[in-house]
Parts: sequence; structure tokens; C-alpha cells
Amino acid sequence: MKKGPRPKERGFYRYMENTDLKHIAIILDGNGRYAKEHGLLRQQGHKAGADNVETIGDAMIEMGIPYLTVYAFSTENWKRSEDEVSYLMMLMKGYLTKNKVDALKKGIRIRIIGDRSRFSDEMRRLMDEIEVDTADMKNLNLTLAINYGGRDELRRVVKNLTEEVAAGTLSPDEVTEELISSRMDTRDIPDPDLMIRTSGEERISNFLLWQIAYSELYFTDKYWPEFTPDDLRKAVESYKGRSRRFGGRNENQ
Repeated sequence: MKKGPRPKERGFYRYMENTDLKHIAIILDGNGRYAKEHGLLRQQGHKAGADNVETIGDAMIEMGIPYLTVYAFSTENWKRSEDEVSYLMMLMKGYLTKNKVDALKKGIRIRIIGDRSRFSDEMRRLMDEIEVDTADMKNLNLTLAINYGGRDELRRVVKNLTEEVAAGTLSPDEVTEELISSRMDTRDIPDPDLMIRTSGEERISNFLLWQIAYSELYFTDKYWPEFTPDDLRKAVESYKGRSRRFGGRNENQ
């Protein structure tokens, strides 16, 4: 049986002290290109990518970083071939079933964000079950963005708010940034401090558009299945060397 990571309370990585880094979001890019370069089927690349979420999640626990959000399946991914989409649905179903057991062993709370209406009843049931069953886990908060798009999320929030205004239950003057944040899919977790994208692409691809307004961005040429805990540490070290101003000015510069 695979041994779980050490709990973050043990302070395994001392260099994480004195940093405000609490939440890392990752765009898991490059599974298909990884498969092609290694003479594998695209499905094998996706499987390697899914397995790597577990590896990086373990590293996050050891480093004491409490929040991880991964872009697993976007609203645009439905445009891929029917065979690839079918495989990805099967892979996600297996992930939700297997990883509930692993999450409970390792103390990982799992949340799902995105529009669930397009999924089967079975998939929605698995999503609900894994959220409920892992709700009390404390070592890592893992959020899976599935059928998620930043613009679609904002559309859903705006639709709900305008319906409340039309019904007279909400005044336009009450629509603040804080209210909007409280209606987002990520309302229960802090905004990402650091957003990582693998595979050499340097764009955010409709991921957490509201939430990463002040996140630090880090891009790497590594394909996602090849992204290791050492690569994660490099990204963290890069973050630690930056000065976050949130639109203000650093008095030392």
C-alpha cells in the first residue's frame, strides 16, 4: 500500500515558513503532447496526468500549502473528439471513486467547481458523495474544476444576481465585489496566490478569471505528467522572490 504523505503540521519543509502562500491553482496542460512524444495513446497521457494530481497533492501536504485547485476539464473541452471526451468522463468517474478512499486516508477535502448540469446522474452523485464524505478533512483542500469556465461562472453569477434584482430581493447598490465573490463557485476558499501553467503555453485559458486578478503567474515548459514536486518547489521559490502589491506600491521600490 502506498504510504501517505506526512501531515503539514509536522513542518516537513521549513522553507515554507514566513510566506503568505496558501493557495496554488494549476492549469494541467500538455497531457496529449506528452503522450505523443513518448509514443503513447492520448488516453495514456490523460491517465498519467490524473495520476500526477495525486503526486503533487502529496507534495502540497508535505509543504504545508493548504489549498490546491486544478483545471481538470474546461467548458471548451467538450469540443474534442467523442472518443476522447468519453474516455475523460470514464477517467473522471474512476478518479472520483478511487480517490475518495485515498482522500480519506490522507486527510484531503475534495470540492468540485463548474456546471454539473451536463453530467450524468451517476457523475453528479459521485461528485456530491466525495464532497460530503471528505468535508471534515484538513490536510489539503483540493478543488477540481470540471466543466468549468471562468466566463461561464461569471455568467451564472450575473444571471442569479439580476434575477434577484428583478424580483426586488436585492438592490443594485448591494452588488459589491464581496457579494460577487460570495456567489462564485470558489466562495468557500481563498483566491489563489500563485497560478501555474505547464507545457510552455503562457495564457490563462478562461481559468478563474475573477479569482486570479492579483495572483502571481508561473509558466513552465514541463508537460503536466512530467511536472514533479521539485518543479513545484521551483515555482514556490519563484513566488517567494516576488513582491505582491495588489495594485498598490511597494515603498521599498
